[in-house]
Amino acid sequence: MPTDCVQPFLFEHLDIRGALVSLDQSWRELAAGRDYPVDVARLLGEMSAVTTLIAANLKQPGRMTFQMRGDAAINLLVLDCDEQLRLRGMARWNQETLVAGASLPALLGEGQLLLSLDAAAMRQPYQSFVPMQGESVAAVFEHYLTLSEQQPTRLVLAANERRAAGLLLQKLPDADRHDADGWNRIGHLLATLSADELLTHAPLELLRRLFPEEEVRVFSPRAVSHHCPEDWEKIHAMLRSLGRAECEAIVRDHGEIHVRDDICNRDYRVLPDELDAMFDAPAHRLH
Repeated sequence: MPTDCVQPFLFEHLDIRGALVSLDQSWRELAAGRDYPVDVARLLGEMSAVTTLIAANLKQPGRMTFQMRGDAAINLLVLDCDEQLRLRGMARWNQETLVAGASLPALLGEGQLLLSLDAAAMRQPYQSFVPMQGESVAAVFEHYLTLSEQQPTRLVLAANERRAAGLLLQKLPDADRHDADGWNRIGHLLATLSADELLTHAPLELLRRLFPEEEVRVFSPRAVSHHCPEDWEKIHAMLRSLGRAECEAIVRDHGEIHVRDDICNRDYRVLPDELDAMFDAPAHRLH
């Protein structure tokens, strides 16, 4: 089983489905070089876990992006993931107003959750804004998923500097007909799960420990990776869209063109002698 993976499962005879996600190397790569404070990293890790869980249900090629926007110490948490479970993300915060150990509402203030879905089959990306309701990332996404998918949802999320993890359960339409107490019983068992347990145990071991009396069918795990490759073609296309005159003016003023890719934590620099090649030979890779 891959270390970084989504593990889908189903409770036999209960019509309740679930998935576990464990992010190890992918989470560490996503956070590397960022110097996130503990609370910022924890929230971003939890969002990494839940975004991956939701993206695992994409049925067609596309990219799903979630943003939590706020007006307090943390003003942006953004994660995006495609149908191949290739993940990337970042956070922005104000160190001067950050209070360690504060609640999610205190850290983000008046905020909203934004979903963007860009799929090849869609004429234009789909966007949805919803108010953030809940005292935690898990509560916010429980509310969002219950409303958007019309299926009762339970989530447990956790993250530290080494791992981000999550467990999602959804009650399917025939659950009560199969077992009137099934959803309630599974919910009580889930409530016993601590963040430390979620971060410590491998997915299959955790399922055995958490639901020892239940018959659980597991499906093939899906690998997750952090994916932020260098993309000079995209940078050149963006600069060509500005036009040669605008680019030459930037170079005259600053000696170079500097493009910052925040989500991938990367800087691109175009020097004066590279402009001619960029505009005269668009297909030529300069770097």
